[in-house]
Amino acid sequence: MIDHAAKRSVLALSGGVGGAKLALGLEDVLPAGELHVLVNTGDDFEHLGLHISPDIDTLLYTLAGKANPSQGWGLEGESWHMLEALAQLGGETWFQLGDKDLATHLWRTHRLAGGQALTAVINELASQLGVASRVHPMSSDPVRTTVHCRSESLPFQRYFVEQRCQPEVTGFSFEGIGNARPNREVMTLLRNGAFSQIVVCPSNPFVSIDPILQLPGLWQALADNPAPVTLVSPIVAGIAIKGPAAKMMAELGVPVTALGVLAHYCRHYPGLVNNFVIDASDATLASSIDEPGVNVVVASTVMKTRDDKQSLAHAVLDLVEG
Repeated sequence: MIDHAAKRSVLALSGGVGGAKLALGLEDVLPAGELHVLVNTGDDFEHLGLHISPDIDTLLYTLAGKANPSQGWGLEGESWHMLEALAQLGGETWFQLGDKDLATHLWRTHRLAGGQALTAVINELASQLGVASRVHPMSSDPVRTTVHCRSESLPFQRYFVEQRCQPEVTGFSFEGIGNARPNREVMTLLRNGAFSQIVVCPSNPFVSIDPILQLPGLWQALADNPAPVTLVSPIVAGIAIKGPAAKMMAELGVPVTALGVLAHYCRHYPGLVNNFVIDASDATLASSIDEPGVNVVVASTVMKTRDDKQSLAHAVLDLVEG
């Protein structure tokens, strides 16, 4: 096994729950402070006057050891008194805001209203939570994911939370992405060759990773970087371990397999992926993957325990030779 302490920093691209699992494993096995996570902000939204950053908060709570272990998002030991009182007033309660979690949103909204950029606010929040890794919003500029369905188009959180992913999906768009600037610090680190490896966590390709990669100049900067890019499939044996990725793939006519995942990335971001990690249950698919320049690796990618997360992290990091 490679001595990861001898390597440079690692950049991980992540959405929420699924990506946070691997990010935690990577943080466990890397030297303190050597993990950088570039996080989707396309599902950020304004609710009840507050700036909500669901994917970032999931990452922060997970890395801080504060996440609710049974659901993967939100805070452990949460209470819901505010939401109960809001319901009595006839307010909107479709998006669950716990009492502890509410403090995060109030704090962030106050900082943003004071003129701080989202990148600076999240850096400070991570420090307050005791997170050693660097958690980077993909951009300080607003990007908002819209889910286009058969019946209507919905803001992502309305589709995901209020409608529980039930409407049939026909496509996605990212409002504001053409004018959004990729995270400046991450772009500088890429230019300076600071990373030994870039890892695309097993997050939803369409609504977690696409918003990051479609920022102007971002995916090209990753593809042109000498650090190899490793993609971990979020689809295992035809299902998504967490979230609606498999349902979305089926509705969009994309094969609900690891092959379908790789085909999506290779079609939209040619030359980006160097290593593709699939689960052992999909090992028979390995011989069917013939994308030029892509090395296929079979590993155990289902992360139920902390050991599972660390084992997958080691498998991913060991793809870079010492």
